[in-house]
Amino acid sequence: MAETPPPPRWNDAARRWDEFRRAAKLLTRLPLGPVSDLPLAEASWSFALIGVVVGLLGGLGYALAAWIGLPKLAAALIALLVAALVSGGLHEDGLADTVDGFCGGADRDTKLAIMRDSRIGSFGALALIFSVGLRVAALAAIGQGGRVTAALVAAHAVGRGFLPLALRGLEPARSDGLGAAAGRPEPGIAWGAAGIAAVVALFALDFIPGLAALGAAAVAMALAASMARRELGGHTGDVLGAMEQVGETVMLLVAASWLS
Repeated sequence: MAETPPPPRWNDAARRWDEFRRAAKLLTRLPLGPVSDLPLAEASWSFALIGVVVGLLGGLGYALAAWIGLPKLAAALIALLVAALVSGGLHEDGLADTVDGFCGGADRDTKLAIMRDSRIGSFGALALIFSVGLRVAALAAIGQGGRVTAALVAAHAVGRGFLPLALRGLEPARSDGLGAAAGRPEPGIAWGAAGIAAVVALFALDFIPGLAALGAAAVAMALAASMARRELGGHTGDVLGAMEQVGETVMLLVAASWLS
């Protein structure tokens, strides 16, 4: 008698939970305990959902700061602080290293060497200053706690949820490192992650603001990917972090223009 075929992979709830925890272990500092050693590419469908968690926690930080009477700028800074603590500053580190490498290196090998250096240069420091400043200004302009949380959820979901498309479309620039180790997700996983991010953004921001923010973020992240291809020949873990920051910042700026 023929063996019963295994259930379709998307119907395997236990495996989906393992994949979510595998991705969250990398993208956050949440106390998840030991996780299975699943390929990150297979778990990347959940990147947007992890962004939802980070955005909700950042929104909670904003709400608590506003509740005790802090001004909007301070509350916005605290929201970003909470999100950075949850993620371990992973993407901010990638942004700083990428900008240092792209602006400070004369050729591909020099750029990659600079990006691997743990020290932050003036270009990377400026990138962080402007990234934080623009996001704080956007959140403070939105102001109202519920809308701030919605904008954070949308921005973190899209910033992370579009990364599997970059993993799919770009070759690793190095043979080692996080970018190479992540692997290349299947088309269904990459587009599924982007689809989850899009649904979250449209639901959180409403259709028209969400669509505008999605379009702007997609263009900005595609330009960042094109620059990585031109400068390095592909992606690294730092490049993926920089792309997340670009998408997140653009999402918040466009959301602020609609919600403030």
